[in-house]
Amino acid sequence: MEHTLQMAIQSALDVASHIASDERLGEPETNRALFRLLVGINVISSGLAQRLSEMAGFRNVLVHGYDEVQVQIVEDVVRNHLGDLDEFISAVKRRLDR
Repeated sequence: MEHTLQMAIQSALDVASHIASDERLGEPETNRALFRLLVGINVISSGLAQRLSEMAGFRNVLVHGYDEVQVQIVEDVVRNHLGDLDEFISAVKRRLDR
């Protein structure tokens, strides 16, 4: 489950990076900052950017093993926060439809 969650978060980061590049928004200092760049061009809301930034931080824990991964946190993200990724997908689709 952790690997699939890691891949989903990484995919959102990759899409955000492509948008930032296409819009020539500059190079963000961190992965988390990618989502803040998208707020500036009205792709996503600041609330969604914050939630996705937290997911990006959790992805770092999964990938780099900064802390021991707690199963309860993974379960919480899967049960309660996958909608944030769905919301991001919808926002990107709206951008593409423009």
